Amino acid sequence: MATAQTEIKVTPEIAAEHGVTREEYSRIQKILGRDPNITELGIFSVMWSEHCSYKSSKVHLKRLPTKGKLVVQGPGENAGVVDIGDGLVAAFKIESHNHPSYVEPFQGATTGVGGILRDIFTMGARPIAILDSLRFGEISNAAATFKSPSPDDETLSVNRRILDGVIRGIAHYGNCFGVPTVGGEVVFESCYSQNPLVNALALGIARKEDIFLAKAKGLGNPVIYVGAKTGRDGIHGASLLASAEFTEESQQKRPNVQVGDPFTEKLLLEACLEAMKTGAIVAIQDMGAAGLTCSTCEMASRGGTGIEIDLARVPQRETGMSPYEIMLSESQERMLLVAEKGREHEVLGVFKKWGLDSTVVGEVTAGGLLVVKDHGNVVAQIPAHPLAEEGPVYNRPMAHPALRVESDKDWFPFAPEKTDLTANFKKLLASPTIASKRWITEQYDTSVRTNTLAGPGASDAAVVRIKESEKNGVLRALALSTDGNGRWCFLNPKVGAMHAVAEAARNVAASGARPIAATNCLNFGSPEKPEVMWQFSESIDGIGEACTALGTPITGGNVSFYNETLGKSIYPTPVIGILGILDDASKVLKIAFRNEGDIIVLLNGANSSGAGQRATAPSARRREFSSSEYSKTIAGIVAGEPPSIELGAEKWLIDCLAALASAATIESAHDLSDGGAAVAVAESLFASVVAGLQTGQPPLGATIALPENASAEYALFGESGARAIVSVSPTKLAALRATARQYGVGAHEIGKVTRDNSLRIEYKGHTVVQSDVSALYDVWANSLQRTLKVQ
Repeated sequence: MATAQTEIKVTPEIAAEHGVTREEYSRIQKILGRDPNITELGIFSVMWSEHCSYKSSKVHLKRLPTKGKLVVQGPGENAGVVDIGDGLVAAFKIESHNHPSYVEPFQGATTGVGGILRDIFTMGARPIAILDSLRFGEISNAAATFKSPSPDDETLSVNRRILDGVIRGIAHYGNCFGVPTVGGEVVFESCYSQNPLVNALALGIARKEDIFLAKAKGLGNPVIYVGAKTGRDGIHGASLLASAEFTEESQQKRPNVQVGDPFTEKLLLEACLEAMKTGAIVAIQDMGAAGLTCSTCEMASRGGTGIEIDLARVPQRETGMSPYEIMLSESQERMLLVAEKGREHEVLGVFKKWGLDSTVVGEVTAGGLLVVKDHGNVVAQIPAHPLAEEGPVYNRPMAHPALRVESDKDWFPFAPEKTDLTANFKKLLASPTIASKRWITEQYDTSVRTNTLAGPGASDAAVVRIKESEKNGVLRALALSTDGNGRWCFLNPKVGAMHAVAEAARNVAASGARPIAATNCLNFGSPEKPEVMWQFSESIDGIGEACTALGTPITGGNVSFYNETLGKSIYPTPVIGILGILDDASKVLKIAFRNEGDIIVLLNGANSSGAGQRATAPSARRREFSSSEYSKTIAGIVAGEPPSIELGAEKWLIDCLAALASAATIESAHDLSDGGAAVAVAESLFASVVAGLQTGQPPLGATIALPENASAEYALFGESGARAIVSVSPTKLAALRATARQYGVGAHEIGKVTRDNSLRIEYKGHTVVQSDVSALYDVWANSLQRTLKVQ
């Protein structure tokens, strides 16, 4: 292989600069039977990076449930696929773009959205929805806890800049591409300063027979490069940016961040789907992380074949690019196809019609080798399967983190009985995690393509109709929710991860849908730290147990390690996306109270008597409550344990909610999570305020009397799971109770919807919250803009 590339002598030291250890370098030498040249080293470095190879997580991911009667394609392809009936399938997946979004927030977020959209239409599915799960550092000085002081002005400024850039990036790509951003979540915690989490989920629809896989087949079949030209952006984005922690020099990595072009991607989508319809395409893969490297070797490995390409044929937008740069570039909006020999002109014609570059760059070969040439000269020759599938697998050491030293003073001190909690309630509503995300979601196009039935804030889950599913005048719909609680996973990774699954499934059920499958994005610190690997392993066990109990197998996802800066890790943050089916789209449930006189009912899967929360010892209640959003916001305390979780109770509640929706028994539904019952009631009122503003109706109100349970604050703001607030017409209350009994769910009447613009919450006969709904709404709706000082 006599080329200019071989003149660079590769040493273990140069390998280390590529993130390749001495042991890994020895394995490369053994696979090749010689020393690698610099191009081959670059290829191995990206394919064996943590980001691409999952070398620290594979041994644990095997414990996740991935099979189910509706699963068509599980982990291992570009996206998971599930059967949604009527000959249709849904492709969906969530992935991270955390590190690039810190270095260059706008482009990092933009290309994160672009990448996940390509994963969907690579499968042959047309994208119909985007969700995002975001974590940022604190943006307010009011965010101090007793263990984390208030962030300084410089930190606040950086966090706000990252927030602004990420939101603009998500909006830019989704809006320009023409797919609605219909939901997600945004959380603020100090541990995400200098390490935001940007997890993007996309959903697409296809006919079952039209799904495509990334398996190169057919000796002599042409390999075709399509899409945008290749540049130098994104080189080592996967291996040296997303597979290492941040240091003080991280801003120098800005060239490692890709640059996105949503308009080109829109053309690429239409061209790919049209080319697929010709029947001439055998396989297709997105050039995502590791670019041309991953798409060639992975397609060859999956197909049990080899691939040979010549880089001189690759369209390039920059001059003088070396083979190393071309193979490692992560330029966006590119695909690699395998077509049937003799029919390549059909494929090339489609992409020419759409104004996109397309050219035959190689062919499928026998022997299992990835052969890379440059103007006919071999510059890399590597066995494809060892490169793609036989990378290092580490069973890294695990150790329980040092026990947190806690005492009574670390646990939340409940206020005396009869205390007026209105001021605390307003402070909670104004906290960034609880407050309205209107400033964010108004930047997104949430209704393009006109399939959105419930967008951001309207329902607990995003709901989109399946326009291809019409049968006898009835349309079906899909519901999606993303959830995670890093603070709870920090306090107890297994229980926190179980809650993430349960809440996402509850949200889907509260929209009226039946949860059927899951995807996950696992965001953690350095896998080289035993305590991080312990957190990861515990989280995997929690996800596996919860998904098994709730019948939502994992169909794919992403692991993001090295989320830490200057040695300080983020909270362990597994994010779960749950997909559900709604058999009748007209029966979607929303959170807004609708009618004066409707009865407000607290459903509790964990307590058939209908009491507010399960009974626990006073000391356990204090420890549990100390992990809540209220404890953090009001007392600056983050301690204790997450609420205990009963998966059987979660399943009973989920089934009950789906049955109530199917029978059109209830008017609204809202699960209890951050902020507990008080926030759930308020948000249901706020949603009705928004509806009233559109129709000119005055705000609804509510009178609430919560069941007795230890203290007013615990009853109002406790975050135990398996609970939901629903509203029901008095004429259907008996039907609601009958359904609840059928599923073993407690149904406790706690109040009534009024027309007096007032929220009054009583506890043990005393009014503990009293305020005009419009005043509470102003605090909640405008807090984020006021904090950011934007209009």
